[in-house]
Amino acid sequence: MSDSWYYVLEGERQGPVEQAKLLSLVENRVLGSQDYVWKKGFENWTKIQDVNELNQQELSHKMTEDELPNVINASLDLNAIDKNEKCLFIKVGADRGADEVEYGPFNLNLMKKLFDENRINGKTFIFHSSINTWIPLAQVEGFEQIFNELPPILEEKDKRAFKRKPLIARMFIQNNNAVFEGICRDLSIGGMQVLVDNFPGSVGEKISINVHPDNSEHHFVASGIIVRALEGGHGFSFRFVDLDSQAINSINSYIG
Repeated sequence: MSDSWYYVLEGERQGPVEQAKLLSLVENRVLGSQDYVWKKGFENWTKIQDVNELNQQELSHKMTEDELPNVINASLDLNAIDKNEKCLFIKVGADRGADEVEYGPFNLNLMKKLFDENRINGKTFIFHSSINTWIPLAQVEGFEQIFNELPPILEEKDKRAFKRKPLIARMFIQNNNAVFEGICRDLSIGGMQVLVDNFPGSVGEKISINVHPDNSEHHFVASGIIVRALEGGHGFSFRFVDLDSQAINSINSYIG
């Protein structure tokens, strides 16, 4: 079938059907402007009113500011990532109504295993250094090829980015010219954890960290000591030493 579409009717996924059949369902009001459709190439299930090629302008209405979708300025193609490279971070909890916790970095092979074991799902948030915020896993390109199923239907609340964008840390080991990049979690005035792969620092070693979220208001630079290595080589805990006033203000502002 050259142009296969899927649609949702009474809560159930239907299809595949050709575009002519889909248009017939819309014209006969079996489907309305708020119903969801999907075909290969779409990042996610999309409302009929937002699909230009269906040419159903008469079904569209002028949306108020409150109705406008929360657009995420990010695009990630899983097919373009080396399946063995540990470069993906996940944030779980919000997809299951629990507290948010970040994990990683993982490679695609491990992500597929976690998905098959139902430890993550299409509503799990994912982050990669090529994008500027957390996005739902189902919203990335290549979802259906990697996980062998159609992406789930995401409501607007599922697609909204978390209020806090990732705190990105660039790390420098003393007497080492290499630069490493990871994401920060559990930030406090005393220190934080950093998720990063293959970081050569060891417990007791002094390092410098340049932390810069998307919002530069919270940028700071700090030095400190590695106090614990995380299991699996996925990062470390870091204790600040002699924070200056600018760093203290930035951390308190972010936490607050």
